[in-house]
Parts: sequence; C-alpha cells; structure tokens
Amino acid sequence: MIRGILIAATFAGAVQAAPPREVKLGAALPLSGPESKSGGRLRDGYELGVDLANQQGGVEIAGAHVPVKLTLVDDKSDGATDERAVEDLVNQGTDLVLGTFGSSLVEKGSAVSEKFHVPYVAATGASKALYHRGFKHLFGLQSPVEQLGNALMRWAEEEQQNGKLPTPARVAILWEKTSHGKEYAEAVKDFTGKTPRRRAAWQIVMDESFDLNSKDFKPVLERLKGMNADVVLVDAHLPDYITMHGQYAKMGLCHKLISYGARGPEREAREQLKASADYVISAVWWSDEMAHNARTAEFVKRFNERYKRSPDWYEALGYEAVRVALDAVHRAGTTDRAAVRTALTQLKMESLLPGGFLAFPDQYGGQAQYLFVVQQNLPDGSAPVIYPRIAAMKEGVAPNPGCPGSKLAGK
Repeated sequence: MIRGILIAATFAGAVQAAPPREVKLGAALPLSGPESKSGGRLRDGYELGVDLANQQGGVEIAGAHVPVKLTLVDDKSDGATDERAVEDLVNQGTDLVLGTFGSSLVEKGSAVSEKFHVPYVAATGASKALYHRGFKHLFGLQSPVEQLGNALMRWAEEEQQNGKLPTPARVAILWEKTSHGKEYAEAVKDFTGKTPRRRAAWQIVMDESFDLNSKDFKPVLERLKGMNADVVLVDAHLPDYITMHGQYAKMGLCHKLISYGARGPEREAREQLKASADYVISAVWWSDEMAHNARTAEFVKRFNERYKRSPDWYEALGYEAVRVALDAVHRAGTTDRAAVRTALTQLKMESLLPGGFLAFPDQYGGQAQYLFVVQQNLPDGSAPVIYPRIAAMKEGVAPNPGCPGSKLAGK
C-alpha cells in the first residue's frame, strides 16, 4: 500500500500558496511494437500505484488531499515517437514524467524531459551510461546492469566451488547491441578476469553482440554450438529471449548453465518455451518471492486482487516509481517542478526493492544502488530466489539436469 505520502510534513522551501487541483503524472510507454509486453507490465504497475494513492485520498499537499491523474501515451517502442510523446506530455502541464521501458527508449525520453526541466522518474533503464550525461532531472530506480552480471557470476562461482560446474569453465557471452548489453558483457569479463584465481577458473570462448528484435538467431547459435561452452550468458530483452531460446531448443542445444540476464520466468515466455525454459537462471531487481517483507506482501496482495496474477519486477518497479513521484511531491509541498526535483535529490524512502529503501545518490548520477536477486525457473512453473543466500527460498540447480550427459540427467 502506498504510505508515506499522507504524512503531515512539508518539504522546506515549498512556495505554493494553495494546493493544485490535481497532481499530473504522464508516461510514454511501448504499448505496441516489440516491447509491448514489457510496456504493458510497466503500465499495470503505474496504474495500480496511482489507484491505491487515490483510494487513500491522493497526495497531501499543504494540508489538502489532492487526487492524482495519470496520462499514458503509446510510444510504439520507437525512440523518436517517445521523444515527441514526452514533449507533448510536458506541454500538457505534466508535473512529473514516469519513464518508458528499457535503456534505449529512456535515453530518448529523458533527454526531452531534461531539456524542459521536468523531473523524469525512470522505473527502468539500468545502463550506467544514462546517468553519466550530467542530467539533473533524471532519477532511475534500476540498479546498474553491471551488478546483474556480477550477481549471476557470484552464484555460478559458488556452484563451481561446490564442484557442480567444471574448472575451468568455458563461458560464452552473447549480448544485445546496446549500452545495456555492452555493460553486461563488460561486467562478466571484468569478473572473470579480476584475479589470477578467477582467470584460471573461467575461460571466455565467445563474446558476440546481436541486434535488438532479431528474428533469426540461427547463425550466432551455430557459432555457439561449435564453442563447446559450459556456461552461456545472454543479455536480451524479452522478445529476443523468447525468439532466441526457442531456436536454441529446436537446434538441440543445451548447456550446463544458461541465463538471459533479467529475463527468464515471464509468464508469456514460459507459455511459449514450455519445458525448454526450465532451469534458466535470471538476475532481477525484485521478485515476489520476497513477500516475507511486509511492504512487498502488501503490494503482491493488492496486485493479485486487481490483476488476478502475480507481479514480476516490471510491475513492482512501475509501482515504486509512482510512490517515488508522489512522495517527492508530498515532501516538496507543491507541484512546482524545481521544488519536486530538489525533493527527489534528497529522497530516502522505505521501499519494497532489495535493501528496503530507495535513494538516488548524486555520485551515481541519480541511479539507485542495491543488490540483484538471482532466480531459477523450475519445472513446476515457479522461479524461486536462489541467491544471495540470505534471500534464497531454494537451492539452485546446476548443472542443468535436462542436458544429455548431465550428472543429474534422468534423475
């Protein structure tokens, strides 16, 4: 439930004599095009956050409860369209912009928001490059993608040390041709090459990029087939994960460990890929397996009541982005954009994200910093957290028991 925004406190320096009639949030989202599934999930998080806020009376500003209005526009998974849509939202008087889906689109929309000095709260957009542009109005909820690669490798390293993966292990890295993909690949290479011990334990045998929204991954998969890799680490958006892994399975490929970065347990992927997606590893910004946290349990309950399904990290980050935006307005005591931006720079709020709080440190360009959790798809349709140990719900399984020759095959 959205709390905190109704606390009776006023951000120092608020200058608005009378509260506004409403708080205007706007978002351009990929509701059509290749990223439409992900955009739709983000939309669900945004809408739930706004609806719950309004059920509680809206945002308290200068002693009055002010309703929240959310305007959504389809950016059609296109950067230029997103730019135009954000500019239109700004011209319509939007107080804060909620971000689109993915680093490539966020790069475009946030630049427009920066130009017009409007706070842009990015639920997604994990590439560090976004936050190295000197922007003053961009605030990102996703922890950096390099930490995603680190989380996966730390779990793999533990499995290797327990004798479940070979030493040395041959690693293939396939990454989308974006700043997100490049940072992911660099993180894996940095991890495997950091110390003499790791250089002896891990051998990079393939390091190749691919275009977003590709339809045919067979050429790159044929090259992968010849690499005799033990571990395959892919950074891909949801449509490419579904397409690539479907072709991977049809070609009869199977590796001791395979990950598609933050993709893996999504409902539509499991439905299309069926058993071939079992034992896929993913590292994510949030999981409903963390519902032992009271704030997370409340969010999961509310989400299930509204949508009759469990949320993934997409929806959780969208929901939190709304909470961030409204908390900043409450603290500012006004919808004045400059005052709200200042409130965002000073914000430190309780959160359902790992670590339990959310802030936007200036030294990281306004990008939140927290640990990833690692999940694994299991044959029963679940994807429990397997790492870090303090958050793990189940032990991870390695090597993939579905692969011929696996020690666990047939058991």
